[in-house]
Formats: sequence, structure tokens, C-alpha cells
Amino acid sequence: MTALFREEPYTARCQARVTAVDERGIQLDRTVFYPLGGGQPGDTGRLRWEGGEIAIVDARKGEAPDSVLHLPAGPCPLQPGTIVEAEIDWPRRHRLMRMHTCLHLLCAVVPGQVTGGQIGAEKSRLDFDVPGDSLDRDAIETALNRLIAEGRAVTTRWITAAELEARPELVRTMSVKPPTASGSVRLVEIEGTDLQPCGGTHVANTAEIGRVAVAKIENKGRQNRRITVALAE
Repeated sequence: MTALFREEPYTARCQARVTAVDERGIQLDRTVFYPLGGGQPGDTGRLRWEGGEIAIVDARKGEAPDSVLHLPAGPCPLQPGTIVEAEIDWPRRHRLMRMHTCLHLLCAVVPGQVTGGQIGAEKSRLDFDVPGDSLDRDAIETALNRLIAEGRAVTTRWITAAELEARPELVRTMSVKPPTASGSVRLVEIEGTDLQPCGGTHVANTAEIGRVAVAKIENKGRQNRRITVALAE
């Protein structure tokens, strides 16, 4: 299965062939739908074919490597072999891309390991293992917006699992380790700012994020601090 979302995150639609349909969902030979994972929600959208269409309310990972299950809103009349147009809800995806890239900037601004996180279309959050008195809300917001305004390039590249093992500092998350079963790991790099493994979708330049606000900082444990960031424009 060709995962177009991985290297072509700005592609909102594609033609595809249905390969399987069952109670779990619809599978295609190629897709623009990002499946739930890494804190990023699955894409929503529609599948259209000659004579019909159906809403897709979520996308999840299938059992086979790189397979994606497209979850329909109701009973699905599609059969294997049918040619469809797969189209994501682009405005929602783009907001998720902006927020996901913003969280990578947050990792660069806040020292400490990430203990959890969740990406939303309007608000997102990361939990950090840091002392309670070390975070300044205004300073974090100022630093984030400075990096955004500087328009830093966001690119991806691949390294081997062995290379990642030799550079453990690249992994910022304490609870979730990047998958290495395929022997390679995808890195997302924000020019001069951040480099870490990530399979999600991102904008091509930090300026595309737009201004953000640090909505709140919460105490979630002795050294666990939750920072919630919202799109301000």
C-alpha cells in the first residue's frame, strides 16, 4: 500500500483501488488518509466512485505494514477492485499539520523528556518531565512565536534503526519509542531547531503555523507538567 501522506502531506486527494472491505473498514492500494498514531488523529473525508460516495469518519492502522483502514460512516457497498477517489478533509488536516509542527517547536523550547501528548485541530498538548518552577508561560509563548515567525524550513529524511540506536538523544518521548521493525526510521527536522523521529504530517515551513498561544500549564504530578497550545489565528 502506498502511503502518500508520508512524503506528500499536501496531497488532499488521490485515485485508488479498493483492495478489501470488511467489518474493520475499507482498504485501498494507495491513500492520502493519515491513520491515528503518534498522538495525531486519523484523517476524515470521503470516498467517491461512479454512482456513489461515503463519508470516512476515521482512519486507523491495519495489521499489515503501512496498511490503512478507512472507517465509513455507515454500511459500505464498495467491493474489491472498485476505483475510488479518496479525499481528506483538507482544512482539518492542515490545522493538524500546523499543530503537530508547533509541538515539535515546543520540544525545542522546553527542556526535558516528553511523557505524553495529544494533537488536536485547535488545541494540542505535551506533558514534560520537568520541575514545576522551571516553566514560564509568557516566555514559552514568546519563544514559540519567534521560531514560527522566523520561517524555518521543515524537512524529512530517513536513517537506519542502528543509527537511531547510536543517537538516543533524538528520541524525546519517554513512553513511546519510534517503530524500528522495518529497519529504518523517519526523522523530521526543523532547520536549526529540532530533529526527532516522527511519522506524522507537518507543514513545510514554521511560518505556516501562524501565531499560537500557550493556553495553560498544568501540574500533573511531581515533575509532570502539561502545556496546552492553541492556534491564535
